[in-house]
Amino acid sequence: MLFRRFERLINIFQDAPSEAPPDRVWSFYFYYLRQVWRSFAALLAVGLVASLIEVALFSYLSRIIDLANNSSPATLFSEHWGILLWMAFVALILRPVFIGLHDLLVNQSINPGMTSMIRWQNHNYVLRQSLNFFQNDFAGRIAQRIMQTGNALRDSAVQTVDALWHVLIYAVTALVLFAQADWRLMVPLIIWMVGYISAMRFFVPRIKARSVASSDARSKLMGCIVDGYTNITTLKLFAHTDLEQRYAREAIEEQTDKMRQATRMATSMDLTISTLNGLLIVSTTGLALWLWTQSLISVGAIALATGLVIRIVNMSGWIMWVINGIFENIGMVQDGLKTISQPITVADQPDAEPLRVQRGAIHFDRVHFDYGGSRQVINGLDLNIKPGEKIGLIGPSGAGKSTLVNLLMRLYDINGGRILIDGQDIAQVSQQSLRAQIGMITQDTSLLHRSIRDNLLYGRPDASEEELIAAIHRARADEFIPLLSDPQGRTGLDAQVGERGVKLSGGQRQRIAIARVLLKDAPILVMDEATSALDSEVEAAIQESLETLMQGKTVIAIAHRLSTIAKMDRLVVLEKGEIVESGSHRELLAQNGLYARLWQHQTGGFVGVD
Repeated sequence: MLFRRFERLINIFQDAPSEAPPDRVWSFYFYYLRQVWRSFAALLAVGLVASLIEVALFSYLSRIIDLANNSSPATLFSEHWGILLWMAFVALILRPVFIGLHDLLVNQSINPGMTSMIRWQNHNYVLRQSLNFFQNDFAGRIAQRIMQTGNALRDSAVQTVDALWHVLIYAVTALVLFAQADWRLMVPLIIWMVGYISAMRFFVPRIKARSVASSDARSKLMGCIVDGYTNITTLKLFAHTDLEQRYAREAIEEQTDKMRQATRMATSMDLTISTLNGLLIVSTTGLALWLWTQSLISVGAIALATGLVIRIVNMSGWIMWVINGIFENIGMVQDGLKTISQPITVADQPDAEPLRVQRGAIHFDRVHFDYGGSRQVINGLDLNIKPGEKIGLIGPSGAGKSTLVNLLMRLYDINGGRILIDGQDIAQVSQQSLRAQIGMITQDTSLLHRSIRDNLLYGRPDASEEELIAAIHRARADEFIPLLSDPQGRTGLDAQVGERGVKLSGGQRQRIAIARVLLKDAPILVMDEATSALDSEVEAAIQESLETLMQGKTVIAIAHRLSTIAKMDRLVVLEKGEIVESGSHRELLAQNGLYARLWQHQTGGFVGVD
């Protein structure tokens, strides 16, 4: 019950306070700390009391020695039982209680709760980034930054709170206790504090800068390794293990060099602080002994000064590494900022309404688009697609066919013009509702590393078992799904498909994708090389299913095999981002233009026509 109470102090899945996290490091810290301020306020209070108790124990040591010196053994307990009982109460009851409260706050509340909250909010934000965001970075590096930023921010914040009270309480109370014994005992401690602060001011910024560089190199190494694992099939097929090892070797060498630069500075700081600590112990102990020989302080004061100085020295080593860890973690947070706080380039308008599709008319109205370069990929394209019309997009590679359907899905924002669906500008509606109204089958079918059932239900999560089975049958996927199994013994619909669906053949993945879109049953259908991975026999077998799927829908189909889309209502031929021809199969052949040449090449290649 006690554990659960502390574990519920932080709501892991609470909404983020704003749309985007700040892009400056201290604002980024405050953004998350203000969401858990109650836990940190409690930690500050508990830390204050715990630190005071620790210092009090050294004061008790001095008192006990002086009591023993100034009392007879027979009357020590009878005369001083009250103060001795209070010391025992502080050591046996109060100290464990506040240490326990500290541990409960850190281990049960802040460590798991704050870390998971940060990861949840960062993941949700990054998930809304555009396709271009993910194409410009390693998936492994993005994932690592999401994972490490939560840990690093939490650790640096907790360590700062702990270090703050230890530094302040020990420094202030040590000076007060030394002054009570003899003001001259303060001199070595003050000199040491000046030297310690000077060393920190010199070393910490340099360690921070080198930690940032080391963290960046570590993220790059992680991305390099994950990239190799993700594309392991390509690596094996091209027999380039040596090349991949050289690529990883360079990344490891860079990361190791950056780490060595950081650890050199840390070692130098360690040696400097150790020297200062040695001087503090010798000077304080020597001065205390001299003062005792002059009858200026008691034996208890010698024990207090020596014990407290040794504690401060031990603490200074801990503080040194805590500060080093804090700034190393700040470096990781700064590294994570590069990914997490990037603005979302394809975002919903604040007043975005859901898309309502009643007829399915599509209008590309003078659309311009490029991928950030000087060359226009889509150049002033104007295309009207009637409700229920089925068009085929044709053209050589690079003509802009796939780009056009990606723009329709609003995976990228156009540079000029408008795209309308039933008169609604897709830039003004929510992306979620837009993509819910469009079913898409892509050439490169990528499945989630989950079960067949989970992948199919991505089309419509609330589909019944009967609807699921019907979609599988219509896509002819029931021929292989019952035969599937995975290493954990799961079979059929429960079998896992592996990362990106690697355990299935290209044709099997394509049929799963078709079944998923059949289940979704959206009013607009986009097919980008939908049957490219199927052999002719399977393609012919599911052609009837595809024709059923297209009934009553507005369809845009892309295919390099022109025979698969020759029966469409209209064929639109693209070249260099512009429409150069439009019409039926017969009309385009009669024009003897680009389409006729493409048709001639394919039929010539397959059936021997000159």
